[in-house]
Amino acid sequence: MSALTHLDDAGRVHMVDVGDKAPTSRRAVAEGRVICAPATLALVRDGRAPKGAVVTTAELAGIMGAKRTADLIPLCHPLGLDKVSVTVSLDESLPGFIVTAEARVSGPTGVEMEALTAVSVACLTLYDMLKAADRGMVVSQIRLLSKSGGRSGEWTLGDGPAT
Repeated sequence: MSALTHLDDAGRVHMVDVGDKAPTSRRAVAEGRVICAPATLALVRDGRAPKGAVVTTAELAGIMGAKRTADLIPLCHPLGLDKVSVTVSLDESLPGFIVTAEARVSGPTGVEMEALTAVSVACLTLYDMLKAADRGMVVSQIRLLSKSGGRSGEWTLGDGPAT
């Protein structure tokens, strides 16, 4: 494992200087899950959720979350995102929801945190909108699936440690 980039030689935290890095096209995809009772999933599937358009609201919240990542995660660079998409899919076999986010930017630093934040906020929004029906939901398996661009190039889950 390489040295931690957010620590200086004396062990103090600092924001990484990306000013001399060439901008490249960068992309990250993340995923998360919300496990719920079958009856809760049925509420959404049948359009009977008490708070309305659950899936659309969660997808929008995820996009908004990605845009605020630098406000939420210390030492993240604010990015002018080129694209963020969030998809919430119902999965009867869980039962629950699979949330996927893609973030893209042309810049000197990656968008992994933006994709992960988008998934996290979308999952939390699903929980918030459905908690009246099911307080036992579980938000889980939030993870990076892939990233591309920059000096370290391509990485896909299962390839080993991300660099």
